[in-house]
Formats: sequence, structure tokens, C-alpha cells
Amino acid sequence: MSQGIHHTEVDGIPTLFAYATGPMRAGLVFRVGVADETLAGAGITHLVEHLALHRQGLADYHFNGATKAAFTHFHVEGAEHEIVAYLDGVCTSLLDLPMERLETEKEILRTEEASREPGQLPLWRYGAQGYGLVSYPEWGVRGVRPDDVREWAGTWFTRDNAVLWIAGERLPAGLSLKLPAGQRRPMPAVTSALPTAPAYFSDGKGGVLLDAVVTDTTAARLYAGVLERELSRSLRQEGGYSYTAAGDYTSRRDGFATVTAFADALSAKQDAVLGGFVDVLAGLQVGRIAQADLEAVRGRSDATLTAPDAAVRRLPGAAEELLAHRPPRGLDELRAELWAMTPQHVHAVALEAAGTALLQAPSGHRADWAGYTAAPTTSSYAVTGTRFEAVRKDGPAMVVGGEGVSLTAGGEAATVLYRACAALLSWPDGGRRLIGTDGLSVEVEPGEYGIDAHTMATIDAAVPPSAVVQLPPRQQRQRQSAGAASAGDARGSAGAVQRKTVARRTGGQTAMLVIFGVLAGLWSLLALSYTVFGVSDPETSTGEWAALAVFLWAVGALLAWPAVRVVRSTRRG
Repeated sequence: MSQGIHHTEVDGIPTLFAYATGPMRAGLVFRVGVADETLAGAGITHLVEHLALHRQGLADYHFNGATKAAFTHFHVEGAEHEIVAYLDGVCTSLLDLPMERLETEKEILRTEEASREPGQLPLWRYGAQGYGLVSYPEWGVRGVRPDDVREWAGTWFTRDNAVLWIAGERLPAGLSLKLPAGQRRPMPAVTSALPTAPAYFSDGKGGVLLDAVVTDTTAARLYAGVLERELSRSLRQEGGYSYTAAGDYTSRRDGFATVTAFADALSAKQDAVLGGFVDVLAGLQVGRIAQADLEAVRGRSDATLTAPDAAVRRLPGAAEELLAHRPPRGLDELRAELWAMTPQHVHAVALEAAGTALLQAPSGHRADWAGYTAAPTTSSYAVTGTRFEAVRKDGPAMVVGGEGVSLTAGGEAATVLYRACAALLSWPDGGRRLIGTDGLSVEVEPGEYGIDAHTMATIDAAVPPSAVVQLPPRQQRQRQSAGAASAGDARGSAGAVQRKTVARRTGGQTAMLVIFGVLAGLWSLLALSYTVFGVSDPETSTGEWAALAVFLWAVGALLAWPAVRVVRSTRRG
């Protein structure tokens, strides 16, 4: 039991209590989150959270809920009787969710999602499953049925899968938490979409972002703080390249944690920021860790641990630890470990972080020069089956086989196997997008490949019904850009193959444009010269002059025509 935090029980639910004056605070935490869902069912936990809070109405006290990767929190602050009413209301609602609000809450979630910009690092690291789902839209919300919601709530929001925490002068009188029995759920499985690390990918954003998975230790927390100081000093104070250079540390509660670092950049400074960012990481990896930086970060951490409200602040995290079968550690133990850390301990974490690092570089920038391997945007193989050539000239080909679909171009392929299909997005116009659990996707647009209705029906039948997401009609512009990467499809493998094909085609078109444009220009100059000056030649008759002039201009037009075709096809593309 952690010093300042007392362990008790309320209605069979483990309860953590810390003494505090002022308004009472409390939270009910469940071991369920986005990482427990599937891509096709994403958003159901968030929907349960919203439904459970609806009956609270417009209360005078402060309350809210939060759905995270592996945990869902309901928290409240107010008077003692308000805490009791809130917690009782949440539990009552979880037992009997207000299904008359289902469609309304779905709309609210879609509105909330429209203003949210999820980070892409989880997708690239974990794929389209588990912890990677936080990068995707909540596609499952639209088609979820009342029975699905009830079953999810009854499975995950149970007495045995919850922990209560309270901060106040005493446990509130009359507190009652009526929840169904269940079982403590294990932490989500950790998946990987990275064959090798350290790795990188290019993104359209202007800054540099990095995360690394490390063992969850005091030394790792200190490393995150030292990294932030070094980035701020190098990129902002000394270089003047960035305005924001920051770091963060998030425990995954399974014995590991994620260290995140970010530095923004103007387009003209992206090279400098990327280079400076990598230099800071390299300096820590070779052991250049200043004692002064360590002391500054250590002092700040110790001040947080010993602050008057430290125990209260630790309660939500302690509840998560308890749900993950990791008993909270005592204050004296934490402080002793903190002050025992040396630069050598931090250096060891820097080396561990280097082996798992995933770097998000600005669009158009590479990081292989720094030892980072490009994260895969294509598959290592293509399926065998019926081949459908693109209607547009030089477009990629689609292969539909018995085990999956592939998009191929120039020896590269993006493949999604039916058995590893995390979601099949289905539009009324016949368009499909298959997203593999590895995060790679393939767009199947029947009109672009001349795919017959029987083949499309075969694809639909091969994917489990639980993975199908029925989406509303698309606008014309959405159909035209179906191959491009989106917020929920950042890797966009099909789009990557298509973009590479377009790039090759555009390069050839540029060469044709230059060659024929130069020839047409030179020939037209010759024709113009003859037209102006040839008539004055006393040895040339008027008829001969006119015939030769027409011939010269005709040849010039023939030379110019290929260049005109290139320009027109480029505009269409």
C-alpha cells in the first residue's frame, strides 16, 4: 500500500482512499479501453461512457468521463452527497443504459470525432489492432446495435473489473456501488507492425515526433525529462529552429512505458530540426548526460512526489496500476529509487529507447541516413488470383485471389489477407477498402479496374461479417481520392503504390515534355525565320515559298502535339 493512500473496499470493489481537505474528489476506473476493441467495432467503449453519464444531466458539480487506450474513467468533484449521487447514478446507468439516447449519442460522438486529430505513431507501431486503434476513427459507432452495447457493458463494466478512488476527509456515507459480477480483465495484447527498429516514416506535418517503448522505471521517467531539456536547449535556445520542443512519459501499466518527444518546425527549418533532433538522441545514446540536467529533472520529480496533494494526484494512476495487477508503490520507496539514479542509469534507458524508436519525419524527409529503417508501406508478397488492369493507363493492377486482395505496381504490392482483415469499409456505390491488421490497406474501386459484380460479392463474402463497416454514400470527390491516405489510414499502402506509379509516370511525362517542347520550339523558330525572311529571296518563287512555309509550320505542330498531350494527361491525373 502506497504511503498516503489507504486500501479498502466498497461493495466488493477495491477502493483507494487519500485524505484531503476541500471539495471531495472521486473516480471509478474500469479496465477497458480502445485497445480492447476491434477496428470494425471501434468506439463502443466511448459510447458506453457517454450513455452512462447522460442521466447526470446538467449538475452543478463537476463530473466527466474519459476513454483511454486500456482504461475508462468516471470522475467527479463536489460535496459528499454529490459524490454519492454521481457514483450511484453511473452504476445504475451501466446496469440499464438509456438506449433511447443511443442514436443521439452516436451523433455526438461523430461530432466529437470530427474535431479530433489522432496521432499516427500508434498506428505505425501497433497496426490496426490493440493499441494502434487510438489512431483510427470510431467506425464501429455507426452500426452498433442496442444488444451490442448491453453485452459490452455487461462484459467489461463489472464489479470485478473496477477500482474506486476517493480523496476527502472520510469515505462518504451512504455510498453504494451496484455493479454486476464479472472478472478482472488482463491488459490488452501488444502487437507490432514494425519488422525492425529504429524505424521512421514521413508525414505531412511540419515537425518531428518520436516515441520509444521502454521498461517502466524511475530511470525511464528521468530520461524523458532529460530528453526534453536537451531538445529545448538545442532546438529552441541555441538553434532557434523550434518554438516547442517537449517530451512526455506515459506508463502503459504492463511493465512498459512510452517516451514521446516533439519539436515543431517551419518548412524552411525542417532539415535543421530533423538533424538537430537526431543529434540530441545520439548524444544521449553515447552517454552525454549532464549531471546538472539530471539534478534538475530529479528535483522536479521529487517536488511532485512530496507536494501536499501528491497522494491525491497519484490516485487515478494507482487505480490503473491496481487493475493491471501492479500494486501501488510506497512514497519512501519511490523517493529512494529516485535519488539513487545516476547518469549511467539514464544512459541505459537511452540505449533501450534507441532500439525501439519510431520517428515521424516531415513529409519528403528521410531518416535512413541516421540509422532509421523506413517503416513498411508495402507488403512482401502479392496474392495469386484474377488480375484486373486499371482503366487509366499506367495505373496499378488489382489482383483478387482466394486468400486476399493485392494492389501491384512496378514490382511492389499492397496486400490484405481476408483472415487478417481488421475492417472492410463498404460504400453503397460499390467501393471497398480492406484494412489489414498490420495497418496496410487496399482500395477496391470496381469502376477503376472493371471488376465484375460476382468478384465483388466474393470479396464481401470472404471477410467475416463482424469486420464489415457499412458507411454512408460518398461524395464524388471522396470517390476520386479513395486511394489517398486519410486520418484513419495514414499508412495507405494502396495509396503508396498508386503514388509511386504516378510519380514514375510524372517523371516520364516531364522528360517527354522537355524533349518535344524544345524540338517544337526550335523548329517553330526556323519556320518563323523562313516565313519572315524567305519571301525576300529573289531565287524563290512565291508558290515555292508558301509551300515550304506551310511544310515547316506543319512539322512544328506535329512536334508540339506530344507535349500538349502530356500536359493534358497530367492535368487529368
